[in-house]
Amino acid sequence: MFKTVERPDAPAAIRMDIGAIFVSLELSRSTWLLTSVSPGAGEKMSQHATPAGDLRQLFECLAELKRKAMARTGKTYPIIVIQEAGLDGFWIHRALEREGIESHVVDAASIAVPRRRRRAKTDRIDGKTLLRTLMAFKRGEPRVCAMAKPPSVEEEDRRRLGRERKTLIAERVERVNRIKGLLFTQGAIDYQPLRRDRRARLEALRTGIGDPLPARLKGLISRELDRLELLLAQIKAVEAERDALLAEQSRQAPAAAAMLLAFKGIGPEFATVLWLEGLFRSFANRRQVAAYAGLAPTPWRSGSIACEQGASKAGNPRLRATLIELAWLWRRHQPKSALTLWFEDRVKANGGRIKKTLLVALARKLLVALWKYVTTGLVIEGAVMKTA
Repeated sequence: MFKTVERPDAPAAIRMDIGAIFVSLELSRSTWLLTSVSPGAGEKMSQHATPAGDLRQLFECLAELKRKAMARTGKTYPIIVIQEAGLDGFWIHRALEREGIESHVVDAASIAVPRRRRRAKTDRIDGKTLLRTLMAFKRGEPRVCAMAKPPSVEEEDRRRLGRERKTLIAERVERVNRIKGLLFTQGAIDYQPLRRDRRARLEALRTGIGDPLPARLKGLISRELDRLELLLAQIKAVEAERDALLAEQSRQAPAAAAMLLAFKGIGPEFATVLWLEGLFRSFANRRQVAAYAGLAPTPWRSGSIACEQGASKAGNPRLRATLIELAWLWRRHQPKSALTLWFEDRVKANGGRIKKTLLVALARKLLVALWKYVTTGLVIEGAVMKTA
């Protein structure tokens, strides 16, 4: 005989007990869309819009959700909020935590979405997806998403030094190329704008046929030099502030940046970027370190298909670019280290092919080795240290 099972009034996922008020924030430049689910409301999602940047209305809306849940159930419930990491940074997250509200910032790329060729995408749909992701995360579902770990205000502010310098260097290259390009049209190809005597050499400069430079072209280049000299002064000021920060950090314990400077081939800029962009954080294992820099491997295996897709590139792009550059220089300055010897052996075994691919692998190994060095003091085998 078959046993009759009574059909529940609602699906199990809907009938679950909700012990908090879950809220997702879909942020845009004009409006903030709040999607919420509260106890005693039939576990239905409700949505409210507030003007972007208006914290007062946001907190009023959250307080109203709390009041309605209290009126329905006679109990007070905590509020848990989720938002995507994006243009707004972490200031909303900090404002919520300052009010005693549990807040989470999620990596939007880690949330599963339908893989149809055409799928609907609106703020309302995204808000509901965020809310379901938050509820699954609080239920303890493994790997449902990747939550970001927001840096402190001090940590975030320190990183601006290296990022500002990189922006200024790119602007300097643009100005130098602009000046050289203008002079190249006149046949003057030996002018170096970065030399200290650039003004005097501009006055004495001649075209390719020996004529003086046209007056308006000379005026244009003079104004370009004004911009260039301003950039050089700003770069010098940023580097002085960076060196002061390194000197201050070297007096603290553990002095991660000072430890990195001990290696031959790692200067103040490399040490600053490695420290401020990655190694100031705490990691549980080497896989987390590689994943944070976007250097973790991404295998593709299904049935008889097995191939590697290369580095994930899902981490910090500034840290990853610096490590690739450092890997090239590491081979030059540390030719007897175990990492360099491993790289050379692999290149030789592959007949000189896939050199760039192996360099990415070297960058990943180098990052893990430097992380072990600053956390445990384990020196890279065969590495040469700077003399005092």
